[in-house]
Amino acid sequence: MEILMAFVIGFLFFAAIYLILSKSLLRIIIGTGLLSHGAHMLILTMGGLGSDAPPVLADGVANSSMADPLPQALILTAIVISFGVTAFFLVLAYRAYQELKTDNIDEMRGEEHDE
Repeated sequence: MEILMAFVIGFLFFAAIYLILSKSLLRIIIGTGLLSHGAHMLILTMGGLGSDAPPVLADGVANSSMADPLPQALILTAIVISFGVTAFFLVLAYRAYQELKTDNIDEMRGEEHDE
């Protein structure tokens, strides 16, 4: 399962870097979202997959068989933060599009567009 997750994480990072390097502001925002999802999956995979142990101690559960709840807590916090940042970026991009009538980064800078 970890091998499959490694390929999925690699693909997410590849797609995110490809989108971030484009000139469209919307693609850059989608790329940052994909990059954060890849990081969440990486943290989850590093925390261990396939463990059937509960994340909390109960009667009859030894400390050594307890699952580590820290990766899930970190990912939950990171998801909330990335949602807020993505919403802010989308509002900022919408406002920039209203003012400048383009989402091309070069045209926003005032450089000529060669296509």
